Amino acid sequence: MCGITGIYAFNEVGRFSMINLSAANEALAHRGPDAARLFDQNRTGLAHRRLAIIDLSSDGNQPMTDESGRYTIVFNGEIYNYKSLREELLAKGIHFQSASDTEVLLYLYIHYKEKALEKLHGFFAFAVYDSEEDSLFIARDRLGIKPLWYYMDEDKFLFASEMNAFFAYGIPKVLDFASIYQYFQLHYVPAPHSIFQNVFKLPQGYYLTLKKREIQVKKFYAPPSAPLSEYANLSYEAAQKKLVELLEASVQERLIADVPLGAFLSGGIDSSAIVALASRHTKYLNTFSIGYADEPFFDETNYAKMVAQKFGTNHTVFRLTNDDLFEAIFDMLNFFGEPFADSSAIPVYILSQRTRKKVTVALSGDGGDELFGGYNKYLGEYKARENGFLANILKNALPILEKLPRSRSGYFPNKIRQLHRFAESMHKSPQERYWYLSSFMDESNLEKMFLNGGVVRGDTENGIDNGGEYKSRKDEILQYIQNKDFNEVLYADVQTLLPNDMLHKVDSMSMAHALEVRVPFLAHQVVNFAFSLPASYKINGNMKKRIVQDAFRELLPSELYNRPKHGFDVPLAKGYKTVLKSWINELLDEEFVREQKVFNPQYISNLKKTIFETNSFDQNHVWAVLAFQHWWKRLKLDVNTKIEE
Repeated sequence: MCGITGIYAFNEVGRFSMINLSAANEALAHRGPDAARLFDQNRTGLAHRRLAIIDLSSDGNQPMTDESGRYTIVFNGEIYNYKSLREELLAKGIHFQSASDTEVLLYLYIHYKEKALEKLHGFFAFAVYDSEEDSLFIARDRLGIKPLWYYMDEDKFLFASEMNAFFAYGIPKVLDFASIYQYFQLHYVPAPHSIFQNVFKLPQGYYLTLKKREIQVKKFYAPPSAPLSEYANLSYEAAQKKLVELLEASVQERLIADVPLGAFLSGGIDSSAIVALASRHTKYLNTFSIGYADEPFFDETNYAKMVAQKFGTNHTVFRLTNDDLFEAIFDMLNFFGEPFADSSAIPVYILSQRTRKKVTVALSGDGGDELFGGYNKYLGEYKARENGFLANILKNALPILEKLPRSRSGYFPNKIRQLHRFAESMHKSPQERYWYLSSFMDESNLEKMFLNGGVVRGDTENGIDNGGEYKSRKDEILQYIQNKDFNEVLYADVQTLLPNDMLHKVDSMSMAHALEVRVPFLAHQVVNFAFSLPASYKINGNMKKRIVQDAFRELLPSELYNRPKHGFDVPLAKGYKTVLKSWINELLDEEFVREQKVFNPQYISNLKKTIFETNSFDQNHVWAVLAFQHWWKRLKLDVNTKIEE
């Protein structure tokens, strides 16, 4: 687990940017505090910051070059089956200089090129430079657990683990307004795009090849869109056993480490199942939970303690006050190279910070919800597709629900909020319903927010068809929703929500503290299995994540079942009116907004007034605005910046 960056220059002008390679590497220092090295050959530079996990000796340092001197690799991630791959390569006569998985990956690529990707178990983002062909090969793991950004202009190609590294190269920061529109709807920017023109994210399951100025981006993996033959006609009972078998194998692989290891334990089914399986294969497991001292409605640490006691883990609870959450905001936001508005990043940041003091690797239950239908929105989608009697009653009750108080701050207001959202979604087509349930802001309000308001209409300003590009990107995401089977909703989220929100959040916040987080649910074997199952195995009218719950029912404490899943919204609204007030005044200052030339000043003025004078605002939308403004000020952006032709 590390930070990587590099440059491939097309000419001498591009090669001049090589002087920034060391500074770009230092921008990734938090990802790898154990070693730092550079490589420079021809017009190519590679850099690496190391977090040592396997083979802690200096033999595992990178960039790493093969025995012939032709191939050099920089690698971020872990290859869990590296020992069996090593044996395969030893049989071919390869001699290894280290005990690291990096060297195994390097020689595997040398022998199999892009076909090597099919052999890998694990998560990865890596680059290999071939000095003989003067070419670069870059790949990102199947599910997008590890990030890989790239930038290209007429002089050079850059890549890095984080966008922040690109700023050391002095790239032009030209805003992409279609990305800004999507950010305010989804609270993240979907791959392959970024908030800036000419900066891209390599999508999950893709590799990129570069030679001279020719670039090719190709897919090597996608979850199956139809059941795999080995899982065809699998009974529900047999499927439960298979899930436990596959997940246990995944957990066992992810216990490989030469450093202290633990697990996040929220008290939910997913993380509890991971801990239960891990406890079978390690005698001493550290587990970590967050408790919310000021928000008892959301505190689930009692359930986590039950699991820890049942499986004999060394359990630690970090109890956070609201002040702890508010104080972490400013440091946390600076680790995002583009705006990101999932406020649950704040507790993940603190959890990672405190966990890192005891372990270097942590297992997580992430991915279970997206694969097996764990979110409340999935239950709403399922019922909408079933179009049953109760669903129709609720659909017609929308005028009543609109008059009732809705919030996330208590059980009943939260239920009313969920019912209202479901009732509204029932009036939409399957594609628009998916977009609505995935969004935090509807398109009519989005238009009012900006000076250039032609988001949906496709108006053209400054020669850029922002609205048309926005619609094109939206359609690209909605291509998966064809109203054929409920699994398509999960498939769409695994392609978009999972890598761009959930995994981006965990990677950014954990690596801010050099903590490696491993996600057993996202082993590609488990993913392939999940998308081979009928939707009925995952969800019905009464139960979300059905097969996961039933598969582990006899293993986990009974108290974990039949209880509401609260989720957690950081109590930002309380801070907006108190400790964060001066920050808000600075970010939403009228003169600053007018100079910015992005937002409709009247919209921001009204929003500011609503925050301070009422309680009828959406704290998550406000957070999205504040995160964007903080990012803008940190980078000292100018809306008039252009890319020179």
